Amino acid sequence: MRTATSSAVPIAPGIGPLPLTDREFSLFQALVEQEAGIHLGPTKQALLVGRLSRRVRAMGLPSFGSYYRLVSSRGNEAERIRMLDCLCTNETHFFREPEHFNFLRQRVFPEWTRRAAQGLMERRVRVWSAGCSTGEEPYSLAMALLSHFPPDSGWDVEVLATDLSTWALERARQGLWPLEKAASIPSPLLRAFMLKGVRSQEGLMKAGPELRSVLRFARVNLNDERGWPPGPFELVFCRNVLIYFGAESRAQALSGLLHRLQPTGYLFLGHAESLTGSAETARCVAPNIYRARGDLT
Repeated sequence: MRTATSSAVPIAPGIGPLPLTDREFSLFQALVEQEAGIHLGPTKQALLVGRLSRRVRAMGLPSFGSYYRLVSSRGNEAERIRMLDCLCTNETHFFREPEHFNFLRQRVFPEWTRRAAQGLMERRVRVWSAGCSTGEEPYSLAMALLSHFPPDSGWDVEVLATDLSTWALERARQGLWPLEKAASIPSPLLRAFMLKGVRSQEGLMKAGPELRSVLRFARVNLNDERGWPPGPFELVFCRNVLIYFGAESRAQALSGLLHRLQPTGYLFLGHAESLTGSAETARCVAPNIYRARGDLT
């Protein structure tokens, strides 16, 4: 008798003999890429098992095959969202890739100040953190922006934070982290914008009201531009997100991100990402930083 596949990956010990066949894995690969643009290569089979096995059991289902039939059928969008939540990688920290924040302070912020003084730019800044995870990136951006353009300076600052994961977004909205996360925040910004938890929140830090006042949160799927926020934005940060995408989905997402920028806006990518393969014309102005259009000096 022929078996369904030549190999299978078992679920972690203690949960029971619930294998994932190669055919089932290929079905999940196609579904996840179709829904979210995320490409699960052959080496990610064990990862899928590890992250979805608990959910399969929680649903009371006997196999990955039955779970696939559930999430791939019409009318089960809520469970597809839960599945993608399980598969999302939420790794981040405050002021990640510090050279990007140095670029903002040393080049972008002075440029905006000069252009606003010349009447070439409104004193209004919109920033999009696309793939914000648990919030460290957009809160870092808000701190950097408000330290240079405080509310009483006449500047209007808005930071839109979006992610595919509903779980990560909820954490980001809370603006609450373990106190050890403070180590990567510059001391002046930490004192100005973060609150130290007391009593029931001892050992935690919380984003202060000034930060919260400029932040907005929304679930956005970067693989479906129909649900994207309207531009234009002065800055778009999409770092260490598109490395998980397939080539076609990555190119489409990059094209959409560039189109959401102001003509003189900046796109920030992660250290392992680039615009290679994108049909859009953009100028690299610093490592992993691109200007969409225009050529200001």
